[in-house]
Amino acid sequence: MSFGPNPWQQTNWDARAAGNFIGGGAGSGLVVATVVFGADGGLRITLLLLALALIGGGLTCVWAEIGRPWRALNVFANPNTSWMTREALVAPVLLGSTALLMLLGIAWIAALAALAALAFLYCQARILRAARGIPAWREPMTLPLIIASGLSEGMALYAAGAALWGRASTAACLALALLLGLRVAAGAVWRQRLAAALRGQALRALAQFKWPALAAGALPLALVLAALLLQPPASWLTALQVLAGVLAAAGGAAFKFVLITRAAFNQGFALPHLPVRGARRRGAGS
Repeated sequence: MSFGPNPWQQTNWDARAAGNFIGGGAGSGLVVATVVFGADGGLRITLLLLALALIGGGLTCVWAEIGRPWRALNVFANPNTSWMTREALVAPVLLGSTALLMLLGIAWIAALAALAALAFLYCQARILRAARGIPAWREPMTLPLIIASGLSEGMALYAAGAALWGRASTAACLALALLLGLRVAAGAVWRQRLAAALRGQALRALAQFKWPALAAGALPLALVLAALLLQPPASWLTALQVLAGVLAAAGGAAFKFVLITRAAFNQGFALPHLPVRGARRRGAGS
């Protein structure tokens, strides 16, 4: 049964749609982290190239999902009402300013790229929040969860890249720990609220978030805290920072994939007053 009073899983958005949230969230978060930590030289170029690849790859996934791809131009038609349109309008600014920052490294371009990245990430979160028919997306905590996920994934990629570049630091670990803590807290509240609101298959789908959520938040957070509290030798700090970064980024991607493709159950609908065949309506004929 594809529709009715019981929740059913949406089929309009598949793995390609998930790819946009995965790449766009991590890529925009990586732009912010690169700007905030003032990466320079080859490290800045490498990280921003990765960010451009992630964001561009995510947008390409959406374009490929459309049966008639040139209809994608219609997304620019509704800036007053559509968060997809706003995301599409921000995207060229984000891609252009990030490319310029990669080449020039000028302060005002860095500020523009970071602001565009934050705006892009916010638009993505609002796209999900606006899907009123899907409880797992419309839940108010989805907004801070998606934002925290994108920022923590970007910071995780920055931490791993900087460590591999020989620039492992306590400051990067501390920032990653803070963002992962926010993500874990937002995810816990989000799941608690959904558990009280969902039923049937939609409720059972929540169980699929257990391992992605653990990989995206709790496990890398434990590794980062170990690096901060134990003060290991430089080689161990580098290894812990890389491992935590890779785990957090991969776990965040898995979480978003499950959110878009596995737990996106419609709420179904209710018919509080069902007609009874052969029964006279109250007041009929009087």
